[in-house]
Amino acid sequence: MKNYLVLTSSLLALSLAACAQQDPTSNAEDADNLLVDDWQQVSELAAGQKVNIYMWGGSENINRYLDEWVAPRLKKDHNVELNRVPMSDSQDIINQLLDEKSAAKTAGSMDIIWINGENFKTAKDNDLLWQEFSGQLPNFNDYVDQNAPDIASDFGEPVEGLEAPWGKAQFVFVHDKNKSENPPKSMEELAQWVEANPGQFTYPALPDFTGSAFVRHVLYETTGGYEQYQKPAADIDDLATQLEPMWDYLNALEPYLWREGETYPESLVKQDQLFATGEIGMTMSYDPILAASEVLKGRFPESTRTFVLDAGTLANTHFLSIPFNSSAKAGAMVAINEMMSPEAQTAKLSPENWGNLTALDLDKLSAEQQQAMNDVELGAATLSLDELEEHQIPELSADYIEIIEKGWMENVAKE
Repeated sequence: MKNYLVLTSSLLALSLAACAQQDPTSNAEDADNLLVDDWQQVSELAAGQKVNIYMWGGSENINRYLDEWVAPRLKKDHNVELNRVPMSDSQDIINQLLDEKSAAKTAGSMDIIWINGENFKTAKDNDLLWQEFSGQLPNFNDYVDQNAPDIASDFGEPVEGLEAPWGKAQFVFVHDKNKSENPPKSMEELAQWVEANPGQFTYPALPDFTGSAFVRHVLYETTGGYEQYQKPAADIDDLATQLEPMWDYLNALEPYLWREGETYPESLVKQDQLFATGEIGMTMSYDPILAASEVLKGRFPESTRTFVLDAGTLANTHFLSIPFNSSAKAGAMVAINEMMSPEAQTAKLSPENWGNLTALDLDKLSAEQQQAMNDVELGAATLSLDELEEHQIPELSADYIEIIEKGWMENVAKE
């Protein structure tokens, strides 16, 4: 990891212009000439910049956390304006960057993007990201276990400093305990529950991120576990045949799903609405604390609880990155560093805000910082952090995702 950050003379010129009350983001920053190894200088360059963060905008909780907690503090403490730009899907972010790369657009509108998994691999493979920057962030150096597998790689793809960890996710099922007092603990038991409770279960249509994760759980449990998929898809002989039990399981569920499987919710947001209104008795989430947040806001019933499978559920880290043509790279770095601070991560953990697991290594926090996190009330709907950790299983490498999502359209949606 480099211990310096490359910025250009044009970036320095932008900073000087900001001091003269000019727009500091009027031109794109090239990243090849000026060496900056002083965080104070980065902070000074960032002052006055407007930073556009492009991210999935489907969660009211996440949006409110950015707009009402993060943005005001960035403005007050660093004179950096954070502007959240909601996108319906992270793939739209990648597509826009691909278009800008093709058009040789050097002054882009995106300064921070929220990505991970296959979108990170696509961005990396197509040179859509700026450069190694995370090692320049004080909070990354002070509070993150940089050697942890889920920090050093993203769905099997080496991160190499191109993105900084923002939080951690673990898949959980969400249910109403009044409808399922003893929830399923395996995919076999889930199939039994679905058949005994017709119309009460569904999952978001792929390529929805959470719907895709549900299908990956089916893959693991119907084909012999996750271990075999920790190598590239190209290394598995006759993968199509190996995936068949997964398609068989999903097609067997269809007649008992919501609307008899003739349609699927287009997004997790739509699915959560069905659960909130009692139309279905179970939903799912990659945020294990989000259900508690929905209960607090009165959207989910007080009887909402979460559960994981005995064989475990997928866990991963999600990241923030800087596009190759960001017009406010210094401001983006300051914003990302602030969002990785113990204070911001503690606020993010609270169900009253987002309800998202921290990306920080608790052992690197001070006793006071650890206590602040431990004092966060996670709510009755949330499993203990120990139970979640005991049931974590790794994600697939990113090269499987496209295969599975395409296969779902051909083998399930079109059947």
